[in-house]
Amino acid sequence: MRKLVNITPFVALEKMKNWCAYQERAQSDARQKLFLLGIKGEVAENIITTLIEENFLNEERFALAFARGKMRIKHWGKQKIRIELKKHGISETCMKKALKELEDDEYMRVLDQAIEKKIRLLKVGDNRTNFYKIVNHLLSKGFEKDLVIERLNVILKTEYEN
Repeated sequence: MRKLVNITPFVALEKMKNWCAYQERAQSDARQKLFLLGIKGEVAENIITTLIEENFLNEERFALAFARGKMRIKHWGKQKIRIELKKHGISETCMKKALKELEDDEYMRVLDQAIEKKIRLLKVGDNRTNFYKIVNHLLSKGFEKDLVIERLNVILKTEYEN
């Protein structure tokens, strides 16, 4: 962990504006950053309020960017994205909105790509064993079990169940 730095609230606000302008941030991340800058309590909350009022921090915008990015870049499913948004202290309303904004076509394309990638990486073996290895891998990436099994059966042209 970094050493705590003590700076004035004005300097902290300016640093936070620059930090938030670089990429979308959650309020919890901003609080942690302020703590590392040596700003705590009411002063930190006043800075957070200012950042929100000046639109440097926006929970909904963060949730949308986070969900889209993790789906497109990390190929995460909705369940894993939801868990990570909770860790960032995002409200249920913003979480639902962010997950709803993920386009179904793109989500299915990402799932299919993840399935095909895992198939290529598997060693030749028992089809049933490989099927369950793929399912477990995709569940760990946060995809929904029913959806994974349905898409996998289509791609592999098999009929395995839960």
